[in-house]
Amino acid sequence: MTGMIGLGIGDEEFCRGEAPMTKQEIRILSLVKARIHPEAVVYDIGAGTGSMSIEAARLAPNGHVYALERTAAGISLIHQNAEKFGIHNISIMETEAPAGMEHLPKADAVLIGGSGGHLGDILTSSDVKLKPLGRIVVNCITTQSLSQCIDFMRARQDRYTYEAIQVQVTRLQQVGSYDMARALNPVYIVSCERRR
Repeated sequence: MTGMIGLGIGDEEFCRGEAPMTKQEIRILSLVKARIHPEAVVYDIGAGTGSMSIEAARLAPNGHVYALERTAAGISLIHQNAEKFGIHNISIMETEAPAGMEHLPKADAVLIGGSGGHLGDILTSSDVKLKPLGRIVVNCITTQSLSQCIDFMRARQDRYTYEAIQVQVTRLQQVGSYDMARALNPVYIVSCERRR
C-alpha cells in the first residue's frame, strides 16, 4: 500500500478475487461527479470488491458509506479491503438492492455500479432516499442500462438534472521492447443531481 490520501488508489492495491471492480480511472471520474463532501452519507450499490466504497469513505472521513453487495465473495473482499486500508466509516451489507435501502439514512450520494437487473427499482429507491442537491452516479457498461437511466431521469426533469459521458480508457502495456495499447471496456457515467 502506498498510503495515498487522495483519489486514485492503484487497482493492484485492492484485494480482487473474482468480483468485478471499477477501474481506477473510472473510479476517479465517478467520485468527482458524485461531489462527496467530508460529512457525506454515501451508498455504494453493487459494491463488488468495495473499491468505490473505500475511496468514497476516504473522501467522507466524518460521514459514512453503506456498501451493498449481493454476493458472499464480494462481501468478503469488501471486508478485506476495508481492513487493508483502515476504513472504519463503512457498513457492509449482504443484500440485493433495493432490498435494505429503506432502512438507511438519507443519502448525499448514491453510486450505482451493479444493479443485477434491478436498475429501475434501485433508481426509484434512491430517489426516495436522496437528500435535496444529492447526486446519483450510475456506471453503465451496456446501452440498455444507459437508456433505462436516462429515461428514468427524463421522466423526472422537474426534480433532476443529469449528464452522461462515455469513457474509453486505453492503457499501454509493455510487450518485450514495445508498448502496445490495451483498451478497457467503455463505460457510460451518468451523473444526476436532485434539484429539491
